[in-house]
Amino acid sequence: MIKTMQDIVRRAQLLKPKKLVVAAANDHHVLEAVEMARQAGIIHPVLVGDQHEIDHMLKELKIVTSEYEIINETDQMKACEHAVKLVSSGKADILMKGFVDTAVILRAALDREYGLRTPNRLSHVSVMEIPNYHKIIMMSDGAMNIDPDVNVKQEIIENGVLILHAIGVKHPKVGIICAIEKVNPKMQATLDAQELIERNQNERIKGCIIGGPFALDNAINREAAYHKGITDPMAGDVDFLLMPQIESGNVFYKSMMFLANAKSASVIAGARRPIVLTSRADSKESKFYSIALSALVAESN
Repeated sequence: MIKTMQDIVRRAQLLKPKKLVVAAANDHHVLEAVEMARQAGIIHPVLVGDQHEIDHMLKELKIVTSEYEIINETDQMKACEHAVKLVSSGKADILMKGFVDTAVILRAALDREYGLRTPNRLSHVSVMEIPNYHKIIMMSDGAMNIDPDVNVKQEIIENGVLILHAIGVKHPKVGIICAIEKVNPKMQATLDAQELIERNQNERIKGCIIGGPFALDNAINREAAYHKGITDPMAGDVDFLLMPQIESGNVFYKSMMFLANAKSASVIAGARRPIVLTSRADSKESKFYSIALSALVAESN
């Protein structure tokens, strides 16, 4: 069972190092995380961006520049395009966002000619180690899909299940999170939960077990589930929290990080190759864990 971020790091270290390309790499915190991953033997780094700034930052961080391949490109959009092309052509395994707006790198990543598109939409996945939970737990989506309908939720589940398979969770338990534990015709999220469970039972959604609707407490706490009379065997033991919309996912993630002392790794799923796209507020450790997670995902692609 995967219980900690270090379990993910150790699994990544057992693999052949992956080539990671950072688009617009002139970012101190990103470079710190990349160096941590390089020293851990997880990646071979390629930095695309303003070489003068990158060299200056590497020297400030006392990082040996000879360990890096640096491609000079001062224009941010062109840096993103170059980085994406390296990954989409198979010359690299992982794309990472540096000092550039998310919209700019995603525009390049989704380019129809050279990008990383698949039939599924992209979704943001966060894997977390939370002190009061007995194993790693994953949450989606708190950053990309604003108000997903049931079909989009299915794609979010499918993307997330592939991530869990990549880290060794063979039969993930997906809990559909709502405000209540019963189907209520006035609450669309509960109707979506009912539909997603039916699709899972009919094998339209594979590779996982889906349960719900769950309120958050009974999805992650067996005692809460017991007191509410919930008999679903996955109650209190879910691997994957599917959030009803972006607000709940975003609030949950930031609550865990800033109030519950969680550790996290995040990745954009649904592309042909993993994309490390972390928040500017995320620590260098979170960025490092995200690289390790992406290495496992790249291995499974």
